[in-house]
This record gives sequence, structure tokens and C-alpha cells, in this order.
Amino acid sequence: MRPEKFPPLEKFEHSIDLQIRFNDIDILGHVNNTVYLSFFDTGKAYFFARMLEDKIDWRRVETVIANIDVGYVAPTYFGEEIEVWTRCKEVHEKSFVLQQLVVEKSKKELKACAETVMVCFNPETLKSQPVPDVWREALEKSMRSAE
Repeated sequence: MRPEKFPPLEKFEHSIDLQIRFNDIDILGHVNNTVYLSFFDTGKAYFFARMLEDKIDWRRVETVIANIDVGYVAPTYFGEEIEVWTRCKEVHEKSFVLQQLVVEKSKKELKACAETVMVCFNPETLKSQPVPDVWREALEKSMRSAE
């Protein structure tokens, strides 16, 4: 994923501060590339909670990741203050696309970016399903507020 394909930070409506843990650091002294997926997951969770006004049932799976495309831009080091920014890019019949940025907080330096395709999922039938109305309304509202 190339960072120039992302809109400016002002178009991202939601952010969450993250703490870098010692075990996030690899032998080269920076955050290991696999840890960024955890950062993006945390950003998604808080984005969903806010978007759905904390009415989300975390015990019921309603979305799964179909694809994630990550671009690593600059190394992140222990002690840096970082935040994850999240926005909904588009909503389709059974899926939606999120864009996320990991940014050093004070300088707003981009560290990594991700675009994730989320598919709505019925855990009983184990099949994709249309985006539930409550999700669609909340996602579309978040897109309008970021314009």
C-alpha cells in the first residue's frame, strides 16, 4: 500500500493513542512489522465502538477481514508516542473498506498505512451477509462527518 493513495490526515475522523511495549521491538531496535497489525486491530476496535456508540457485542462476530494491505513508511522506535487514525473509505453491499495510519503523535510523521476490506459475516451460516443497517448507517455517517 502506497501512502500517496491515502487522503490527508484531516480526512481521518477517529484516532486512538497507543503504547509501544518492550516486546513490540525486534532485534533491529524498532517495532516489528507484525505488531502493526495489532495496532491496526486496536484502532479498528475503538473506531467501531465509537461509531456504534458502544452498542457493539464483542462476543458476536459480525465482520471478518478479507484483505489487508499494509505499507511500512518509517521505523517506529520504543519511546515514541504513536496514534492510529481510522476512517471508512467506502461501503458496499456485503463489505466496507477502512483506511488507517500509524502516526508519530507530536510530529505527525507517518509510520505505516493500511487499507482493509472487511466483510460482514453470519456466524451461524458461516457465510457473508449484507452490511447490517445499523453498521451501514454508522459507517456512512462517519464518512459524511470526515468530508
